[in-house]
Amino acid sequence: MTDPVIARLLQDRAGFVARLAELVACRSVSTDPAYAEGMAAARAWWCRRLAAMGFRDVGEIAAGGHPAVTARWHGAGPDAPTLLVYGHYDVQPPDPVEAWASPPFDLTARNGRLHARGVSDDKGPSLLALEAVGAYLAVEGQLPVNVTVLLEGEEEIGSRTLATMLQGNRDRFAADAALSADGARWRADLPTMTIGTRGNMATEITLRTAAKDLHSGRYGGVAPNALHAMARLLATLHDAEGNILVAGFGEGAALVTEADRAALAAIPYDVAAHDASIGIAPSGRSNAEFLERLWLRPTLDVNGLWGGYTGAGGKTVIPAEAHAKLSMRLVPGQVPAKVAAALAVHLRAHCPKGATLDIAPTRDGTVATLLEGDHPLLVAAEGALEATTGRTPLRVRMGATLPLTDIVQRVLGIGTVMFSFATADEDFHAPNENWRETAIEEGFAAWVALLRGLEGKSRADFAAFRRE
Repeated sequence: MTDPVIARLLQDRAGFVARLAELVACRSVSTDPAYAEGMAAARAWWCRRLAAMGFRDVGEIAAGGHPAVTARWHGAGPDAPTLLVYGHYDVQPPDPVEAWASPPFDLTARNGRLHARGVSDDKGPSLLALEAVGAYLAVEGQLPVNVTVLLEGEEEIGSRTLATMLQGNRDRFAADAALSADGARWRADLPTMTIGTRGNMATEITLRTAAKDLHSGRYGGVAPNALHAMARLLATLHDAEGNILVAGFGEGAALVTEADRAALAAIPYDVAAHDASIGIAPSGRSNAEFLERLWLRPTLDVNGLWGGYTGAGGKTVIPAEAHAKLSMRLVPGQVPAKVAAALAVHLRAHCPKGATLDIAPTRDGTVATLLEGDHPLLVAAEGALEATTGRTPLRVRMGATLPLTDIVQRVLGIGTVMFSFATADEDFHAPNENWRETAIEEGFAAWVALLRGLEGKSRADFAAFRRE
């Protein structure tokens, strides 16, 4: 027997795609003030759609940055759990535009995928989730849980004001768990649930060796070169195998156990195909080693390195300054402030003789998160995937960072289940971002199954997992 909610969604599939086209046409790039009109257009679009779907208290709320769009349906009563359903309406810049095969803000179907900036990250998955909730409400007349909608406008710039926004509006956003339409599936061919994310932090360093750039003929051999000094300094961060050499960097980090490694080894993955897909030399790593490094170990990466002359042609100077950008991915147990302190001590101790070093202040950073294995929303989501795919989902981690998970854990005391129907290979943040058309039917079925799986749940079921 066909589920009436799913039937309604599938009957309006063309309407869903048309609405998605309208949404991606809103050029909502959060990092560039030139796109302010597109940001406002996306918020207005969402407010209209949420109201049309039956949500109440629809509006915008801000804390000094780009406003979020919020709405509520709390008709399930005070004993029913409240879910904070999250997505984001902001997108990455489309640059370089010339690398796109079709205009980046025009939804274009090609080879079974929909192409546009933001279609996978995160407009398609967000719209899919809320259309499923809205259809459930329209068909059944009610929801099994209370829902508060949060559509953020700053996810692509690090969720700069989200913590402040939630802290200042705790009553409005109080919930028993967060359910995120962002986060992306690991693979389309394997049902998985992401239960953990790495944290994130970054800094920038400047190294000086002279008061000004110098002529390489008049001063070469007698004056220090800032780029040479920076290269030597950065080379002290890792050994030849890429292991981090910064003392204290891993303080508090959760140890990788043999049980962890056994679980990783059981996850099917073609490491050689992965290496070939990104054009790197074969690593020869086993599944377990590859996934351990990707999910369970911290990282320290140089993201940018510059100094001297970088224009066309040549310029025979000895650079007086060199600059580098560094980022770190953290695992559960690491404290960002302690990691930053350990890195600073290492950099200063290894700064080449005669050079001076400035380390820019780091932001607070994002803590790694790990969801409890028996969390009721996780169990319900796994049940929904098993019911719709016929396969028991594997529990996996994510090497990347979703700022939401740390922020709602710290501010609201709740865990986050990622239930996204984007997939990691859909070129989000790159030209030709795309979204599998099959994700529409898959996502509709899974979101409806999840809602049905939450029928009969109470706030008491979530009590042990809330941190007041």
